[in-house]
Amino acid sequence: MADNNKYNVEEAEALAKRALHLPIAQATPIYEQLLSLYPTSARYWKQYVEAQMAVNNDDATKQIFSRCLLNCLQVPLWQCYIRFIRKVYDKKGAEGQDETTKAFEFMLNYIGTDIASGPIWTEYITFLKSLPALNSYEDSQRLRKVYQRAILTPTHHVEQLWKDYENFENSVNRQLAKGLINECQPKFNSARAVYRERKKYIEEIDWNMLAVPPTGSSKEEIQWVAWKKFLSFEKGNPQRIDTASSTKRIIYVYEQCLMCLYHYPDVWYDYADWHVKSGSADAAIKVFQRALKAIPDSELLKYAYAEMEESRGAIQSAKKLYESILGASTNSLAHIQFLRFLRRAEGVEAARKYFLDARKSPSCTYHVYIAFATMVFCLDKDPKVAHKIFEEGLKLYMSEPVYILEYADFLTRLNDDRNIRALFERALSTLPAEESAEVWKRFIQFEQTYGDLASILKVEQRRKEALSGKGEEGSTPLESSLQDVISRYSYMDLWPCSSKELDHSARQELLVKNLDKKVGKTNLPHGPAAIGTVASSSKVVYPDTSQMVVYDPTKKSDLASSANPMAASASNTFPNIVTSTTTATATHGSANTFDEIPKTTPPALLAFLANLPIVDGPTPNVDVVLSICLQSDLPTGQNVKQSFAAKGNASSQNDPSGPTRSGSQRLSRDRRATKRKDSDRQEEGDTATVQSQPLPTDVFRLRQMRKARGISTSSQTPTGSTSYGSGFSGELSGSTG
Repeated sequence: MADNNKYNVEEAEALAKRALHLPIAQATPIYEQLLSLYPTSARYWKQYVEAQMAVNNDDATKQIFSRCLLNCLQVPLWQCYIRFIRKVYDKKGAEGQDETTKAFEFMLNYIGTDIASGPIWTEYITFLKSLPALNSYEDSQRLRKVYQRAILTPTHHVEQLWKDYENFENSVNRQLAKGLINECQPKFNSARAVYRERKKYIEEIDWNMLAVPPTGSSKEEIQWVAWKKFLSFEKGNPQRIDTASSTKRIIYVYEQCLMCLYHYPDVWYDYADWHVKSGSADAAIKVFQRALKAIPDSELLKYAYAEMEESRGAIQSAKKLYESILGASTNSLAHIQFLRFLRRAEGVEAARKYFLDARKSPSCTYHVYIAFATMVFCLDKDPKVAHKIFEEGLKLYMSEPVYILEYADFLTRLNDDRNIRALFERALSTLPAEESAEVWKRFIQFEQTYGDLASILKVEQRRKEALSGKGEEGSTPLESSLQDVISRYSYMDLWPCSSKELDHSARQELLVKNLDKKVGKTNLPHGPAAIGTVASSSKVVYPDTSQMVVYDPTKKSDLASSANPMAASASNTFPNIVTSTTTATATHGSANTFDEIPKTTPPALLAFLANLPIVDGPTPNVDVVLSICLQSDLPTGQNVKQSFAAKGNASSQNDPSGPTRSGSQRLSRDRRATKRKDSDRQEEGDTATVQSQPLPTDVFRLRQMRKARGISTSSQTPTGSTSYGSGFSGELSGSTG
């Protein structure tokens, strides 16, 4: 792609403004510099040509118009062109009138379908009316044809042109006028309806946008979408005009689109592909040639161009394009695609000769060996030659795991189990342990297919020994586990256990790996306190709950505006976790801290989710994630729910904007005190309530109930209380008193 650094739009605008105030001799180099970078900017071309016209440089003006007119189909520039023509020829009598008429026809042939071309149609009609009446019948016929072309074009001035046409017909012959007008009325109605639809698409387009290579900005994407919509609209032929006229309009829109999206390969390709589908291969070739001039470094466009040439039988043209890619590129893909092209166009012998040369190139990699060997084996049915190619490449790429696996696939197709084992043994004896994981995996899969049980178990044990200590989570246990059996007896997407058992096994394996780090240093505690230790040994990162925001329905809009979209999405995914955590924050935090929480953006939940441990095996479901969350020391669900409900009720009663505003104002202080006492009694009875409830069947709520029971039974005196610690730190304080 072109170098984006030289396309500085702000600097270009500053240069264009500066050129306006300079003499033409000093301004010319500036304009040439600008237009070399932005050759499709009609605005800069217009400014340049007007500067030449202002000093009557007619020759320079003509030269500029010849460079820009056909590539910049924009009405203001063409209006400047017709002004110049009329300035030159208006005083030359009949000869000048003929030249001016030709200029108008030339202009309308190119931009007459533009939605902004109404003034040009009007100016042309006015010019024709001003000509000396040599033959009134011929003149009226010429004017009638121009009018009828104008009223069929969806432009901003289509209704005014229709009124002028009615007046014209009535002035010529009232008897014929009615029939002619009735005949044209439906066509005019269709043009007017299409104009109203077209206007909606036109209004979304920025016509002054400079053509720069795509940077991915939102403005560029909006313009790309706007042009795609406009093109789709015109391709649908909404006016139901003839094919030739519809094709002309579509070409015009594509050309206008390229004025803004000049450096977009997809637009050029769409334009050429549309020509091909319309049956105009020659036009498609011209589009591809212009595209490669606009974006000379685009390999994609070259491949697309070569593909089109090959599909229509122009083999030599396609071959030249492939050779140009090879001349500009040094990657293996160019070699591979040329090999495939030669195989299709000239046969396997031509491809073989090129392969012998390509393998000597410094840019040749193992990909070229794999591609040619596969081609020989699959297309030419010659396994011996393919085997020789793989063996030749193995001398160079024994340290490439991908090459080993591709070679193994080839031998598998030949059902050559002896050579496959030999290949794996040779490769694993040289590959570093950190790069051999995939090869070991494929070796085990091979043994599961071809070997006996003893060989399967032997290779699995060798793999564990080879990869021990090389994983991210430390040393791999050498003991067998049920996870090994699951792996051994699964096939494709078929598993020897339920998804729940699979998730459970994967989580157990993760916990074993993580717990193994701490076994040599500390003894794992037992009982309720063990949960916190498990969490710390599993590298579970606790969230910074001081940054969390307490959910309050009455302040929903404020929370939505303060939180970023990702945090909002995360809170929707784990509503129970957020509610329990934030309620604990409100319960244990001070009043000042509570007031400050809604004022800050809450990144804590995102940090918590980002630091969840990686689980090997299938993606865990929500239950697994909840089980990890339960390792943190949060209040039980009943305490949280009742505490949050109490605060929610208090908040709604004290909120002057709520629906119970008048009722809350009428409450007496005694009644409020009574409510607070009732709430305190309810909170004091939480533990008893939890103990008296029947056990739920949900395993995770069961774990919460057990935690609550363990804490409540640990009280030694009637006045004893158990604290879960600070809601901001998330640590279990274990204080009793």
